[in-house]
Amino acid sequence: MTIALAPVDVPVDPMVAATLLERVRTRRPRVHCLMNTVVQKFVADGVTAVGGIPSMTASEEEVGAFVRRADSLAVNLGTLDAARRRAIGLAVEVAGTESKPWIVDPVHCDYSPSRLAFAQTLAALGPAAVRGNAAEMMALGLQAGAPCAPGLVITTGPVDRLVTARRSLRIENGDRLMAGVTGTGCLAGAVIAAFLAVEPDAQLAAAAALSTTGVAAELAAPGVRGPASFGIAFLDVLATLSPDELLTHARIFDDRT
Repeated sequence: MTIALAPVDVPVDPMVAATLLERVRTRRPRVHCLMNTVVQKFVADGVTAVGGIPSMTASEEEVGAFVRRADSLAVNLGTLDAARRRAIGLAVEVAGTESKPWIVDPVHCDYSPSRLAFAQTLAALGPAAVRGNAAEMMALGLQAGAPCAPGLVITTGPVDRLVTARRSLRIENGDRLMAGVTGTGCLAGAVIAAFLAVEPDAQLAAAAALSTTGVAAELAAPGVRGPASFGIAFLDVLATLSPDELLTHARIFDDRT
């Protein structure tokens, strides 16, 4: 599937998001998540809700075997320690050898020189995408509009920007309550990995994934009391979100003619 380039500020057909959501639910891709320990259950529940099959082990003895069985890999640098660095290295090596798509989330690489150096090393190894907030992307030299060495640079925030050397998309879905639930950004990275498993164009896969999580957040927000009830409602909507709801609510725009 391809998207015809549209003039600036013209919406991209949200049919791509609806089609890829259906594809994820039909194929049920296995996503191995090297996820920070704070958010593992939330991320596993979210991947399951969207239609994927998560695995979460960071054991050096097992991670290679799990990545071989997976369809894609999500690497998250939260709660990073020496053992997790080694596990990430092993997982990325297997993903490269087995041609599995993988994504890096360089959590708080702007806080720590050693984490930044590790994130830079990973970004140079050919991930399908690097996803982070504006401060993390700036630390990596991958802020929106910068050269896109990894292929796809995703800067998330109130507006998500997905930039390659060829085109730039933005996603305008989401809700402010997402910022109050620890792990929504980490989950977005894992959901992108699920969509990467069924769509070879990383930018289309990521646009569909971020539209899916953003629309789910918008539909979950009305009537909740706060972040705790929002987190539950968000997972519920993610599990029941229909392609028609994505067609109605997805806001994907092309920034480049």
